[in-house]
Amino acid sequence: MAIEGAMPGDVPNEMTAIGIAAPGGPEALVPQRRPVPVPGPDEVLIKVVAAGVNRPDVMQRQGKYPPPPGASDIPGLEVAGTIVAAGGSAELLIGRRVCALLPGGGYAEYALAPAGQCLPVPEDYDLVEAAALPETLFTVWSNLFERAYVVEGDVVLVHGGTSGIGTMAISLCKLFDIGIIVTCGSDAKCEQAKAWGADHAINYRSQDFVEEVKRITGGQGVQAVLDMVGGDYLPRNIQCLAEDGRHVSIAAMSGPRAEVFIPAIMSRRLTLTGSTLRPRSVAFKSLVADELMRVVWAFVEQGRLRPAMDMRFPLAEAAAAHARMDAGDHFGKIVLTVG
Repeated sequence: MAIEGAMPGDVPNEMTAIGIAAPGGPEALVPQRRPVPVPGPDEVLIKVVAAGVNRPDVMQRQGKYPPPPGASDIPGLEVAGTIVAAGGSAELLIGRRVCALLPGGGYAEYALAPAGQCLPVPEDYDLVEAAALPETLFTVWSNLFERAYVVEGDVVLVHGGTSGIGTMAISLCKLFDIGIIVTCGSDAKCEQAKAWGADHAINYRSQDFVEEVKRITGGQGVQAVLDMVGGDYLPRNIQCLAEDGRHVSIAAMSGPRAEVFIPAIMSRRLTLTGSTLRPRSVAFKSLVADELMRVVWAFVEQGRLRPAMDMRFPLAEAAAAHARMDAGDHFGKIVLTVG
């Protein structure tokens, strides 16, 4: 029986992990030797096969997004692998293949996860692909489907159409019969987004996305906007919304401040909301995992929901993975592989 503070004999005491030497560029990511973490009550220890690379990892590397209190300082918000140790009632999960959402610690050979934030990976599903699911799936589901409560027949606007978030939003919208318009930074990326399933893709460098959304929707606007840009995009997004539309902010990459015309919000009954997922409680994220199991996971089991995969890098080459993300040329998810 696994007990808190003890580890099974086949789990080593030390592991290779990626630390942040000092805030900065990709070169700040360096392999280090770290103690293998020990699971507490209702936590599991995952022997990592792969870890997803996400924009919050880049921000943490830059010193702009510190981990929440109690979380590992090792970057990495999602992994897939096999549970090799557990605490409390989670012992029943030992031996299972899972993917998991983490508060941190994913760039490592072993990672801790709350048991409630683990999702089972089907036997015929590639664990490297599974590692690219949790962060974007939890984010898009909790914001677009829960906070913006989109339903069949709605049309939504999502910025960053070829990002991990954008490609996941496209996939989920197609599964639930929701129309989706995305923005991208080049004609080539627009074609990639449409090939992945977007109904429309707008090149924001050469087209006015507000005018294009109005044209595409016949002047009606969209029922929801999922925005990670912030700044001056907010008032422009508001112009894209239909009456009773919902705007969800999940990041502010272009700036934290915006000026809006309040009467437009009032007269059209608009809702402006937003969230950050990483600091939310284990209880909340476990509830999201439960809902994903009930509503979405059958699509994973059927092979109908898979992440858009970009490049795979060995764990020791995390700096190269971040350099690719910084360059902005990727389509979908960048993943680190272990072993």
